[in-house]
Amino acid sequence: MDSDRILTVFDQAAARVAEAVARLDGGQLTGDREGQYSFDVAADEAAREVLAEAGFGVYSEESGSHDADRELVVVLDPVDGSTNAARGLPWYSTSFCAVDSEGMLAALVLNLVNNKAYRAVRGQGATVNGRPLAPPAEGEPRRGSGPSAQQSLGEATVGLTYIPPRHLGWRQYRVLGSIALDMTAVAEGVLDAYIDCTNEGHSTWDYLGAALVCAEAGVAMGEAWGRPLLPDDLAERRYPVVAATPPLLTEALAQRRTFGADDPAAIGAGEVAKHH
Repeated sequence: MDSDRILTVFDQAAARVAEAVARLDGGQLTGDREGQYSFDVAADEAAREVLAEAGFGVYSEESGSHDADRELVVVLDPVDGSTNAARGLPWYSTSFCAVDSEGMLAALVLNLVNNKAYRAVRGQGATVNGRPLAPPAEGEPRRGSGPSAQQSLGEATVGLTYIPPRHLGWRQYRVLGSIALDMTAVAEGVLDAYIDCTNEGHSTWDYLGAALVCAEAGVAMGEAWGRPLLPDDLAERRYPVVAATPPLLTEALAQRRTFGADDPAAIGAGEVAKHH
């Protein structure tokens, strides 16, 4: 299946997700899993129906693995930022990432509040609402959409998930509640960096779609303990760190590694985690 067709299917599935979220009472918990809302389940069912009909396998936050032996598996977060959605805070999204034998192939992250769509295809770049996302040329000022040229954490505005045990040296920070949108905000230049400061890390469905957008937009990416952001086992958790520039990433990773070591042995000297 070519990338245009994959993105078309993602658009169709995202539209179904938006419909499901809009028509259900946002505050109704299912009681089946902590923090799971009725719209999470409805959104998952709506998206999976479209994806299955198109021939994809699915690995979803809400329902696990389906047809995992298919050539393309879509890592799906039907609603990233469910608590925000339930409380009416306008920062939540749906995220899709098609994974093949070579890694992340195509992605869509859709802001469910304003319909801003971030799309990416491996080796073909990233866009926001059809506009290319790319860093400024060396020595040139930033124009349009794309990562900022920020080099220093001390001058950066940083998105976080969870509050770290101490100040990490940023100029300003925001804790917004949807990692997919936080990371794509770095790709767009709205934020300078994002740091996962949780104790447990994030699941692949939370961040893979945004990771491909960031990679194709020229954002510098790493994982707090030096591991690949796309693990061999999609069930493994990771601690993504992304930044507009390599120097900013190096500084952000160094700060993140000062607390909550998940696997200190995984840290390589000066290593930036590989992404697929």
